[in-house]
Amino acid sequence: MDDSVPRQMRTAATALLNALAGPERELAAHPFDADAQRRWIEYRPRPRPGVCVADLDRTARKAAHRLLATALSPHAYAQAMGIIALEEVLDRQEGWRRGRHSDDYWVVVFGDPARDDHWSWRFEGHHLSVTMTVLGDRIFPTPVFLGANPARVSYAGRPVSRPLAPEEDLARELLDAIGPLGRATAIVADRAPDDLRSGTSPVAQARIEPLGLRAGGLGPSARAMLDQLVALYLDRLPAELAAGEAVRVAGGDLHFAWQGPTTPGQRHYYRIQGDDLLIEYDNTSDDGNHPHTVLRRPHSDFGDDILATHRSTHPH
Repeated sequence: MDDSVPRQMRTAATALLNALAGPERELAAHPFDADAQRRWIEYRPRPRPGVCVADLDRTARKAAHRLLATALSPHAYAQAMGIIALEEVLDRQEGWRRGRHSDDYWVVVFGDPARDDHWSWRFEGHHLSVTMTVLGDRIFPTPVFLGANPARVSYAGRPVSRPLAPEEDLARELLDAIGPLGRATAIVADRAPDDLRSGTSPVAQARIEPLGLRAGGLGPSARAMLDQLVALYLDRLPAELAAGEAVRVAGGDLHFAWQGPTTPGQRHYYRIQGDDLLIEYDNTSDDGNHPHTVLRRPHSDFGDDILATHRSTHPH
């Protein structure tokens, strides 16, 4: 029996659509060529295409979460659930003024997963955006965005909730591993940017200049630490997809750049760039307690490069 990730996604997306009543299905099902809605990333609390999880019955809501789980490894799915739950924490922190809630997430499917060769889907809301594009038995698994607000909730100095801890801690371990000379090259600015450089643009600004420290100049221990940091982001995906992404980026030149102070608790940012690889992390809001992180393919987010070739050779 085919238990591949593409098969799992097709099965889960079909089950979701079948679980939706007429009005909900109309909101959730869009044609694949609705490019403006399909090529989309929005991690702020804004209106977005799709059907809201809050409006679904129990069966459909569970189907939406099962679809999301096909795109994430077990630990990344746990991170995503922690991020969703933080909406209630943030709402309390803000005095319940904005009415945030943990069902304020949308799911949308483009094309027919049961019949079409190419189709895609997205699960998205505040601080979570996961898009998967499927072409036959191939999956193009970006963008994948995870954020958190608050980044850390503590009791007596001990963290109670910190869903994106590895993304910060491994980067700091890398800074330690590269030593003073390496840090002098890797730290390219004293002040962090206000947000991710790629932002909410459907195109991840392929011309973002690679800055900082080249991986080729690292010693063995520091290079191993950089590889661990890259693997952390790739391993957000199921093992089958993460392994494919690791092969895809292996051997390519990488740059690591840091902006802002290196003292914990202050506003900071880093990015890793390679050939068709962009990893960004910023923790620049709320005095460094509000991170955004994203894994993108600047040339092939949403399957753009392969779909362009496919369309040129297969008239529609």
